Amino acid sequence: MPAPKSPLDDLRREIDHIDDAIHDLLMRRAAVVERIGAVKAQLDEQNGPAPVQPNGTPAPQPIFLRPAREAVILRRLMARHAGSFPAAAVVRMWREMITALTRIQGPFAVAVYAPEERRGFWDVARDHFGSFVSMTAVNTPAAAIRAVSEGTATVGVVPYPAEDDADPWWRFLLSSDARTPRVVARLPFGGRGNARGEDRDALAIALVPHEPTGDDRTLLAIELGHDLSRGRLKDHLEHSGLAPTGFCTWHAKDPSGPSLHLVEIADFVDHADPRLSAFAERMAEIPVRVNIVGGYAVPLHLSHDARKV
Repeated sequence: MPAPKSPLDDLRREIDHIDDAIHDLLMRRAAVVERIGAVKAQLDEQNGPAPVQPNGTPAPQPIFLRPAREAVILRRLMARHAGSFPAAAVVRMWREMITALTRIQGPFAVAVYAPEERRGFWDVARDHFGSFVSMTAVNTPAAAIRAVSEGTATVGVVPYPAEDDADPWWRFLLSSDARTPRVVARLPFGGRGNARGEDRDALAIALVPHEPTGDDRTLLAIELGHDLSRGRLKDHLEHSGLAPTGFCTWHAKDPSGPSLHLVEIADFVDHADPRLSAFAERMAEIPVRVNIVGGYAVPLHLSHDARKV
């Protein structure tokens, strides 16, 4: 006679049913993503052939990365999350799924600043973009910027700016060229996990616009023709409605050259923002040029850190 079924058998069968339901939903989500890709392709066809660049080469392939949308999805999930399942694990699972489904729509590759002594950036990038995406280590932030600009990578991962950077990479983003990447995300977004090395954050750069999510930071590169203290620059920004949360400064080797300030603003700012015009008016006596080099959705604040368990 067959052995009597125990309560554990019933619970394990329930888990099997749940696993099937999760798998069904994953396949359903992938099918919806494929439909989205088909609709986008149809719209592109209706809009006519892709424009040709000034050098005569075809325009680059479209990029399907939507960092702002991804941040909104994860925030919504964390707002409804309950129970004993770790929130950081939910974020990690969704990050894997998001990138895998983005790859269905088109090519996706990541260039990571990760020299031998800075392998922690590789771990942070892997945690964010998933274990299935193509990733290449480069030895300088400039190489990551170049990979994105030239189209060999969809995303570049570079260190979060620091005051002691002697040759800051962010000054290479001060260009209006359409092939100049912009900052689109801050990593890690959902906790550091098992990343090695120092706890310095990273920024993701890509050829996609910075979009609002409701809780954002914007990076302004401010070039000043005359010397001005940070205190006065901060005052001018605040009186214009632009609240700075951090500064990095770089001075040209030529003493008469301009000074560059990377200023993080506690809000979403785009080129049409009237606060930029107000700031320019306040700086009327000082030659000033402001570039928006991108921004990011403020990361989640999760208490779990895998390295401290």
